[in-house]
Amino acid sequence: MFSRMWTPKSTAHSSDAPIESEPVRQLREALDQADAVVIGAGAGLSTSAGFTYTGERFQRYFSDFSEKYGFRDMYSGGFYPFSTLEEFWAYWSRYIFINRYMDAPKPVYDKLFALVQDKDYFVITTNVDHCFQKAGFDKKRLFYTQGDYGLFQCAGPCRQETFDNEDAIRRMMERQKDMRIPSELVPVCPHCGKPLVMNLRSDDKFVEDEGWHQAAERYEYFLRTRENRRILFWELGVGYNTPGIVKYPFWRMTAQNPQAMYACVNYGEASCPEEIAARSIVIRADIGEVVSALLGESDGLGELSPSSESKIQ
Repeated sequence: MFSRMWTPKSTAHSSDAPIESEPVRQLREALDQADAVVIGAGAGLSTSAGFTYTGERFQRYFSDFSEKYGFRDMYSGGFYPFSTLEEFWAYWSRYIFINRYMDAPKPVYDKLFALVQDKDYFVITTNVDHCFQKAGFDKKRLFYTQGDYGLFQCAGPCRQETFDNEDAIRRMMERQKDMRIPSELVPVCPHCGKPLVMNLRSDDKFVEDEGWHQAAERYEYFLRTRENRRILFWELGVGYNTPGIVKYPFWRMTAQNPQAMYACVNYGEASCPEEIAARSIVIRADIGEVVSALLGESDGLGELSPSSESKIQ
């Protein structure tokens, strides 16, 4: 199944060209008519909200690290082989603070919540920045599959347990100097004394704690109890790094349910399989602009500036 991909034909190529309004109107209609909405969110959603890891934002917060260590974006800095844990945590405490405990520069998540808050919704996301909860989404309707910047876990790990890190991160931020934190602030596991690390899925040591399993069960229950109803599977900013978490399951569940609709909004990669094209809405544009248009905040849906491609089949 899904052997052939359907990709929308290009309708514009310049960055300031208008996007077709019809797909956005169709998405608004799909939202209105849906019995339930399942949002699948990836990094592109947070990028639209202003959580960029390069350029001006990187220079604003990490120019000192860039000058000393030579990396040019936050992502690369996360893989830098710092020689001491004091340097490592000076970088990562700053990284976590601005991407987890600071609000996103743009209210994209707040606007998204305004669209679905009165709907029967659930969110599955690979994002780890906690933006959904900060915008008001019900934590019992969220499944963070890949972890949370706000949690530590044992490096071992010695057990399937995570630890809230806000107080520790704020202390590191307050007391770091010359891109180092005091040695006494280096976090260690309270059970075995091994170093603590971020609860981010990067290898087979990722901790899936009790909260993770409860969220997974709630997500499975939501899907199971709403199958064969009018469900909108709404994908936002999901690429192909981990398509097996959101993208491929959304395609499969749409194909299996004749009443389901699939929608994909992405500034870059936006497509759907030919098998579900008749029940798919694909919009290649900035997510924030599309969400604003859905709320009626644009002067005509044709004034969105996008990327290049938009189409409904």
